[in-house]
Amino acid sequence: MRQVAPSMPLNPTRSAAFTLVSAVLERRRGLDEALDALPGRLQPRDKAAAHRIAAAVLRRLGSIDAVLEPYLRREPSPPALQALRIGVAELLLLGTPAHAAVGTAVALAPKPFAGLVNAVLRKVATEGAAALEELDAARLDTPAWLWSAWHAAYGPKVRAIAEAHTRPAPLDLSLAPGAAAPEGAEILPNGTARLPPGTRITELPGFAEGAFWAQDAAASLPARILGVRAGERVADLCAAPGGKTAQLVGMGAAVTAVEKEAHRVERLRENLTRLKMRADVVVGDVIPWSAERRGSFDAVLLDAPCTATGTIRRHPEVPHLRRPRDVPKLAATQAALIEAAAGLLAPGGRLVVATCSLQPEEGEAHMARIAALGLRPDPVRPDEVPGLEAAITPDGALRTRPDLWAEKGGMDGFFVARFVRGPEGGGAR
Repeated sequence: MRQVAPSMPLNPTRSAAFTLVSAVLERRRGLDEALDALPGRLQPRDKAAAHRIAAAVLRRLGSIDAVLEPYLRREPSPPALQALRIGVAELLLLGTPAHAAVGTAVALAPKPFAGLVNAVLRKVATEGAAALEELDAARLDTPAWLWSAWHAAYGPKVRAIAEAHTRPAPLDLSLAPGAAAPEGAEILPNGTARLPPGTRITELPGFAEGAFWAQDAAASLPARILGVRAGERVADLCAAPGGKTAQLVGMGAAVTAVEKEAHRVERLRENLTRLKMRADVVVGDVIPWSAERRGSFDAVLLDAPCTATGTIRRHPEVPHLRRPRDVPKLAATQAALIEAAAGLLAPGGRLVVATCSLQPEEGEAHMARIAALGLRPDPVRPDEVPGLEAAITPDGALRTRPDLWAEKGGMDGFFVARFVRGPEGGGAR
C-alpha cells in the first residue's frame, strides 16, 4: 500500500505561492499584480517568502517540468501540477527540508492527487538533484522563440543572457541627493548601490526617510544620459513607478511626469511622497496630451511600454506571458509615442528613448525612425557610462544585457538612445 506523507495544515506561505503561480500560468496575470491581490491579512514576510517560491518556479519552469516528466504518465490537473512544481522548486532550488517540501505540496494538491504528488516528490527528493544537474537549464528555461530571437541579435551571447535569467537579481538602489548607501552595499561604477538578492528594501535603515529607491542599475542610465541641468523643463513620459522621475527631480529639473494608468500613478505619487520630492504628475495618455504642448520642454525622457524581456531576472513571469506577436504590436506603440515625445521638444531640446527589452525591434530598429522626425543622434559618450563602454553600439546608442557585469550580479537589458532637435526646430544640417 502506498504511503502518503503525513497531513499538514495548509501553510499560508505555500498557499500564497500556489496562488501566485496559478495566477501567472493559468490566468496570465503579472506576478506583481497577483502579489498585490493576495489577502491583506497575509504578513509581509509571508508575502515575500511566497514571492520567492513562485519566482523560483517561474524562473526555472522548463527545468522543473523536465525533472517531473519521467514520473508522470500524463499531465495532471493544473492545481496538482502547480503543487508538484512548487514541491520541486523547494526540494531542488530553495533547500527546503524534504519532509516539509513534500508535506506542504501534498496539502496544496486536490485530494484525488495527494497520493500522486507524494509519490512523485519522494522520488524527486532522492533522484531529482542528479537529474537537474544534467539538464541544459539555459535552453529549457527559455522559450524557443526568445532563444531564436536573441541568437539572431546577439549570437553566442544568447547562452550567457539565458543563464543570467536562471539566477535571482540583487537589490539595486538609487540614492537621493546627499544620502549615504546602506551598510554593506557595493557601489557600482554608475553610482548604484547594490545589495544581495532577497534583501528587503522596507527593512533597510533610511527607507522610510526617503534615502533611496529600488532601481536596477541599467534602469538608472536613461535619466543619467538625458543629462538635465537645474531648472530645465523636463517631461518624463510613461513615468510610473517613478524611479526616473525621482532621478530627474534630484538633478534639479522641473519635472512633469505623465502616466496613463491611474493605479500606477498612485504608486508614483506614493514614491515621490516617501522621497520628499515634488513633480507635476499628470494622469493621461501621452499622445493627446503632447499634441497641446508642442515645443514646451527642454528635455524629454520616454521609457516606452515594451515586452520587458530585459527584466526577466526581476520579473520571471515575462517569458510565460509574452508571445512573438507582442513584439510588433508594442514596437508600433513605441513608434507613436516617440513621435509624440519628439513634438514636445523646444528647439535644441534633447530626447532620450529607452525600452527595457532585449528585442531589437523595440530598440535599434527605432533609430532610423527617430532621425526621420527631424532629430539628430547624440551619441552616448564613454565617460557617461563608466564600466559599460563596450555596451555603446556603432550608432551611439546603449545596449545593456543581463550578462553584463556578471561578476557584480548582472543588470537588466535596456536600449537607450539620445537625440537632439536642431536650434530652429529642425534636424541635422
